[in-house]
Amino acid sequence: MSNPFQDKSVVITGGTSGIGKALVTVLVNQGAQVTVCARNSEALRNLEKELVTTGLLAIQADVSRQEDCERLIEAAVQRFGKIDILINNAGISMRALFSEIKDLEVIRRVMETNFWGTVYCTKYALPHLLKTGGTVVGVSSIAGYRGLPGRTGYSASKFAMQGFLESLRTENLHTGIRVMWVCPGFTASNIRNTALDREGRTQKETPLDEAKLMGAEVVASRILKAIARKKRTLVMTGQGKLTVLLSRLVPGLLDGLVFNHFRKEPGSPLK
Repeated sequence: MSNPFQDKSVVITGGTSGIGKALVTVLVNQGAQVTVCARNSEALRNLEKELVTTGLLAIQADVSRQEDCERLIEAAVQRFGKIDILINNAGISMRALFSEIKDLEVIRRVMETNFWGTVYCTKYALPHLLKTGGTVVGVSSIAGYRGLPGRTGYSASKFAMQGFLESLRTENLHTGIRVMWVCPGFTASNIRNTALDREGRTQKETPLDEAKLMGAEVVASRILKAIARKKRTLVMTGQGKLTVLLSRLVPGLLDGLVFNHFRKEPGSPLK
């Protein structure tokens, strides 16, 4: 069976931990030419040491900054000559009741990374993807289908991401570009440890038992299979698929189910 990623030029944002790092590792091992970005320069250097290959280009960039996204795409094209796949993976989370948020800047920060980061990178990559008939991917969440309590900013950012990508897909129905988003469900990663609280500070703890969550490597494998199979969307867990279905069929009932589920979280802000 042929390798669909051999010699493909892939740009991955937020690629030094969790799902992003797993994607980088698998793709490099499959012969792809990977451009990865992250804000943490030390984490990027460590990744380069782990994956010693000429097929990896590490760029320090903050996707919430438009100029950084432009520079990232330019670097990828200059190094590898093209872009076949863009995976918008970089993201931050938050956990706080909207009524208790001290400063709305917290939500702005989440939107700038999760939504605007996707918009910026896609904007600059689009001309190159048109040339290759490439693929745009957004790593979203069930929070993009169903608003989750205590996560107003995060849910808003994922709804916005999915709306943007769906519109982009329709606009490019006859251009050869493929657009998809994936919803991994709860994954063992660093995103909850770096989630923001009501004051915009890093929580530095997770309310979930990470040992019971889907591994980042499993998620990465499923994402790459979905890309290779040219899928439109990918919802990975049974709980996620049920949530999407119930949100369409019985949204009122789901309100209570979701409230009760998240009220049981350790340290839940819900009363």
